Amino acid sequence: MNAYVLIRIRPGTVPEAINNMRRIKGIKGVNMTFGPYDAVAVVEAKNVSELGELIATEIQPIPGVLETITCLVVDD
Repeated sequence: MNAYVLIRIRPGTVPEAINNMRRIKGIKGVNMTFGPYDAVAVVEAKNVSELGELIATEIQPIPGVLETITCLVVDD
């Protein structure tokens, strides 16, 4: 399963946070964006449990990450 994760990041820490996300297994891509969210990550997981674990233990603890919104892909 795939998901888009919309991420708000503290100003001044965006490039470093994105570089940290690019090292995480399961993240297929992450890009900086303009608008209400600072980055969007494409995440791949076996199931919802694995997806939740990856977000809670790998993405959210990254210094500077303030908020995540997860959008499940339904037409893969």
